[in-house]
Amino acid sequence: MLNIGCHLSTSKGFENMGKEALSLNANTFQYFSRNPRGSQVKDISLKDINALLKIMKDNNFAKLLAHAPYTLNPASIDSKIKDFTKMAMSEDLENMEYLPNNLYVFHPGNHVGIGIEIGKKMIIEILNDILKPNQTTIVLLETMAGKGTELCSTFEGIRDIIDKVKLSKKLGVCMDTCHIYSAGYDIVNGLDGVLEKFDKIIGLEKLQAIHLNDSMLPFSCHKDRHEKIGKGTIGLDAIIRFINHPKLKYLPFFLETPNELKGYKEEILILKKAY
Repeated sequence: MLNIGCHLSTSKGFENMGKEALSLNANTFQYFSRNPRGSQVKDISLKDINALLKIMKDNNFAKLLAHAPYTLNPASIDSKIKDFTKMAMSEDLENMEYLPNNLYVFHPGNHVGIGIEIGKKMIIEILNDILKPNQTTIVLLETMAGKGTELCSTFEGIRDIIDKVKLSKKLGVCMDTCHIYSAGYDIVNGLDGVLEKFDKIIGLEKLQAIHLNDSMLPFSCHKDRHEKIGKGTIGLDAIIRFINHPKLKYLPFFLETPNELKGYKEEILILKKAY
């Protein structure tokens, strides 16, 4: 079975997100852990959470993916930004325990001129502060396109962080197809080689989720511009090969394409037929 979903809005609550996923023929979904452009977090309702948990159990859902807000920058040395990032991620992980054994992804951030090594050091410090031995959530570093001073556009950069985090068993990777293609990993013409490289550098056991997106821009452009499935430079054939690859097909796939719900439903149908 293809484990696939899309990004849904938390405004209607967790139970309704579960119902919305089912209406799209999805068996998982991604949601923002808090306002993606701010700091506000929605109050937790145990009734709402328990209703979602029942939907997930009754419908054989794959793991959910909570996405940290874009306002975080774990690589910053600015004390205000660093304190906010640590607070938000810590609070998010506490709230994730209401939905145990799921996934939480964050953008590793931008070093904004302080240098790659210092930026990675800041990320490592925050992860060492917020990860707890008893947490059930796996925290995922997202592969990035490498625009500007963005970190983690290379597998080596991600490995350097994971290797220096004490509770590295609580860490994994979310591979974004648009991002890695834009970063220079040719998943169109050399998917096997890309996965072999990932396995050698990071380890495929760390790959926990996929952001499934086409790209508006050409290969190795180092820019992040998602496109609808089959409408971009990656193309439908390559994406179908991706979801059917024996080393990937068991993972949860999350669409972040520029779509409304109707468009997501159409994409899910196309991909399920090709799986």
